[in-house]
Amino acid sequence: MPPKNFKRKATATDGTLSPHVATLAEQLSYLHLPRPFKNPEYTKNLNRRAKNLKNVMGQERERERAEREKKRLEKAEKDAMEVDGKEVTMENEEIPTYLSIEAPPSVLPHKHYCDITGLEAPYTDPVTGLRYHDKDVYALIKEMSASTAKEYLSARGVNSIVK
Repeated sequence: MPPKNFKRKATATDGTLSPHVATLAEQLSYLHLPRPFKNPEYTKNLNRRAKNLKNVMGQERERERAEREKKRLEKAEKDAMEVDGKEVTMENEEIPTYLSIEAPPSVLPHKHYCDITGLEAPYTDPVTGLRYHDKDVYALIKEMSASTAKEYLSARGVNSIVK
């Protein structure tokens, strides 16, 4: 089936028009088929407005603060006791979130990085104490002088004696 809006070419051999024979490319073409990638019922929501990061973060902090306050009040009602005519309540419990700075230390081991390339370093040179990424960097470490190795160590913050 030829594509839509396809105009047939006229041939001027004997003045009569001959029917156009579709080529293989025209027969296998998908141009005439509808393209259902757009939803025809879609309407844009005009009430939605764009918010910048500062507004989003502020709303998130406020929502989390309200949730913590609600939990604290529920816990205070549950745990409140009368002692000498005074109410004793639990202290405000802070829960670490992505927005708060207070978080427990990581239980994962620290990553070591190569002193030469800055890539992850699974190896340490026993002579100089430099960390290295692979055998090519190790060959470079073997060729360097003790003073250069000491400078690399001081850049990392390690002041050890190079043997």
